[in-house]
Amino acid sequence: MGRHSLPDGSTAERTGARSGARRRTLVISTGLVLAVAAGSVVALRGGLLPFEGPCDGRSARLDVAASPDIAPALEAVAETAREDATRTDGRCLDVRVTARAANDLADAFGQRPVDPEFQVWIPDSSMWVDRVEAERGTPLTAAGTVASSPIALGATSQAATSLGWPEKTYPWTKLIRTATSGDALRLGVADPARSATGLLSLARISAADRKDAKDGAEATTRTAATAKLLHQRIADGDGPALATLPRDASGAEQGNPRRNQALLLSEQAAFAHNTAAGGGPDLELFYPQDGTARLDYPYTLVDEAEMSPEQTRAAGRFMTLLGESGGQRTLRGHGFRAGNGEADPKVATAAGARAPQPYSAAPADPPTIKEVQALMGRWTVTVQNIRFTTVVDASPSMGSPVPGGGGRSRMDLAKNSLLQALTTFTPEDEIGLWKFATRLDGAKDYVELSPTSRLGDRDPAGGTHRDALTAAFGSLAPVVRGATGLYDTTLAAYRQACATYTSGKLNALVIVTDGANDDIGSLGLDALAAELEKLSDPKKPVPVIALALGPVADTTALNRIVAPTGGSAHRVADPSQLHQVLLKALMTAGGKGPR
Repeated sequence: MGRHSLPDGSTAERTGARSGARRRTLVISTGLVLAVAAGSVVALRGGLLPFEGPCDGRSARLDVAASPDIAPALEAVAETAREDATRTDGRCLDVRVTARAANDLADAFGQRPVDPEFQVWIPDSSMWVDRVEAERGTPLTAAGTVASSPIALGATSQAATSLGWPEKTYPWTKLIRTATSGDALRLGVADPARSATGLLSLARISAADRKDAKDGAEATTRTAATAKLLHQRIADGDGPALATLPRDASGAEQGNPRRNQALLLSEQAAFAHNTAAGGGPDLELFYPQDGTARLDYPYTLVDEAEMSPEQTRAAGRFMTLLGESGGQRTLRGHGFRAGNGEADPKVATAAGARAPQPYSAAPADPPTIKEVQALMGRWTVTVQNIRFTTVVDASPSMGSPVPGGGGRSRMDLAKNSLLQALTTFTPEDEIGLWKFATRLDGAKDYVELSPTSRLGDRDPAGGTHRDALTAAFGSLAPVVRGATGLYDTTLAAYRQACATYTSGKLNALVIVTDGANDDIGSLGLDALAAELEKLSDPKKPVPVIALALGPVADTTALNRIVAPTGGSAHRVADPSQLHQVLLKALMTAGGKGPR
């Protein structure tokens, strides 16, 4: 993803270099710089500056996709440009703005190749651009940031007063804990899988937990507990979250259990709510004292190399308009801050800010893409249900004692660790168990010990599937004779996992093995990889997670196996730690996007 320098004379915000792990620099591509300059020369020679006069003949069309919150402001700037006959490259600038949810476009751009409908994309957060880049999707060039808005906790007047607004200030962890304690106050949030506001809020909570906890495990546990609380009042997106607020000040609305008295939202969203006619009771804002998260609205070129020179110049001209005084005035009128994050007192006050709330303080560093992926995985594992089948190697080598294991075998330690992992899953999760060696069921190298079903399902005798699965794990034992039928087993299990894919859940296949395929009559590795490639479907992802126990497990082959499925392979030196590696791998798989 290219990041270059702004054209001369542009008034778009420059962030500059800042300390910290993730300080984004405002940039624009060299091609865009030259294009804007060339367009200006053409216009000057034709006597068309200062971009005024009637528009006749062909126009310079630019299609822009934008986050729904900023789209109205962008359309207002575009409309002014049309009314003023603003020109680029000697033609009238015709910018068409389409509101599109950022997560939807990130999903689309993450698939490559793609034929983009838009030349410019302005999502609400750079994290969407980073995600597409990490997925090696459509080439994107972040050219700058046109606006910004900090994320705060907005509460109705009564709820805010109960929390001590405006005098009382809180750090992130105490603010969320106080707002979610008891039943008196209901706190809502947009789904972090679909909303930058939701995910960046969770990232700040996670960062605060890491700072406050004594170790990483305690921090993860705290964040998971908070995620479960927030998930109780989750909304599908930013718009649906706002719709959960009381519609008026009546007792019926305030006491309606379906209504939230508080939301995690952007300052701009609170501004729009408070200034809208009939928008319901005004919100008051709490700004966390340990640093807010921030939406940064990156001006992003879509597949710049495929843009025509005219489109590139039009993109540069529109960005310049957004950075000029008129464009910035329009953005402020819609509740946005400048791209550098500097607070505008009028905007902040209308949104619900009051001193001593630290609404002018600098935001915290944004999370890295790796941190976002890990956090999304943790959210998925914590609040989104999972469906996977565990396929465990039962060849004779699994009976080998583990050095330092007190005489226990790889199988003993592995199954105990898998049983420990089982306790972390909810009744809605679906888990099954196979074992494999060679010729365990006629010519088949595998046998199903427990079907992949809901852990909470009950059998006729009243027992749960969790009970049955616990017994099945406990029964695992190495066979006396046999080999490792890894390839045939993997293909059969993957076929079944794809055929029984369940939408709305993280689907996966987990392979646990300590060796290499040594079934003479099985298909080869190349053939297996080719078959997995045919079966895998990006719209119904089933990543294979391969866990290699011990020093002789064939990780080279396992990496070839997982690659076509979007999965991962991990060497586990200590089988007793298998559960930790498994949960981390599931988190990573969950972080690759909503299911």
